[in-house]
Amino acid sequence: MEQLKFPKELLYSPTHEWVRVEGNKAIIGITDYAQSELGDITYLELPKVGDNIEVGQPFGVIESIKADEELFAPISGRVVAINQKAVENPEIINYDPYGDGWIIAVEINQSNELKTLMSAEQYRRMLEQEGRI
Repeated sequence: MEQLKFPKELLYSPTHEWVRVEGNKAIIGITDYAQSELGDITYLELPKVGDNIEVGQPFGVIESIKADEELFAPISGRVVAINQKAVENPEIINYDPYGDGWIIAVEINQSNELKTLMSAEQYRRMLEQEGRI
């Protein structure tokens, strides 16, 4: 199995989403681990721009040849962008989960929620402790 990536500049949720903070916006995607477990991603169901998402609540669905999984909001906010490229070509998430495979961008409305997310090292340790890697 190819070595999983855990970019240090990102924050991670226990439900395998990542967050990149850019000013008052958060770019959200799924981790390399999540995409590798899902296998070939075939479909994304996402909220609309302007929708609000709540931390810990489902905000969409990602489908693959193996499973359909809910996407959980790592933070609360108003959706300001969806990755149309990933909607049209969901397999981009398999190839580049931390770059072109981002999923949505939200305007952060409770920055204190970022403190509940994990560093790359904490996320990797969680996966190791759960026997996933």
